[in-house]
Amino acid sequence: MYGLVNRAIEQLVVSTKGEPAWQLVCARAGVAPGGFVAMCPYDDSLTYALVHAVSEELGMPPEQVLEAFGEYWILYTADEGYAELMQSAGNDMRSFLGNLDDMHGRVESIFPQMKLPRFRVEILEGDVLRVLYGSDREGLAPMVTGLLRGVALRFRQRVVVRHIVTRGPDASEDVFLVEPLTA
Repeated sequence: MYGLVNRAIEQLVVSTKGEPAWQLVCARAGVAPGGFVAMCPYDDSLTYALVHAVSEELGMPPEQVLEAFGEYWILYTADEGYAELMQSAGNDMRSFLGNLDDMHGRVESIFPQMKLPRFRVEILEGDVLRVLYGSDREGLAPMVTGLLRGVALRFRQRVVVRHIVTRGPDASEDVFLVEPLTA
């Protein structure tokens, strides 16, 4: 994954638990705390090691770390200069998610080593969205749960996200339902 992802993990830890916690995470992961280059590709194993180190240091299951990170990622990338790109994907949650693959295509044309996930969105009855997620990477479905919550926050919507199908021998994609909450 690109350093931008690892920097976001760092910022999530520092902003919620402080710099000393990040130093401990780096020590657990066997990573020098000198910082990551945002546009430099790193081996995925480094990112997974960081997630597991955060999990151990904060006493949270890795899935919970990934969910929190997914939600944070949406806000972080907007703050890191990608707000305009994100705005081009849509002005509401439904259009943004529906255009996510197009936005990823633009990003991949600039950074060809990036292996971005695939998303398809189906609109069901009652404004419920069915989101189908595919990736070459294993174990990131909890992050998608957080991403979907983060997108809802970005558009000031309250939703419930449910992971209803897990990718495996019988399913080529993870499937999520995003249901709007009514006040």
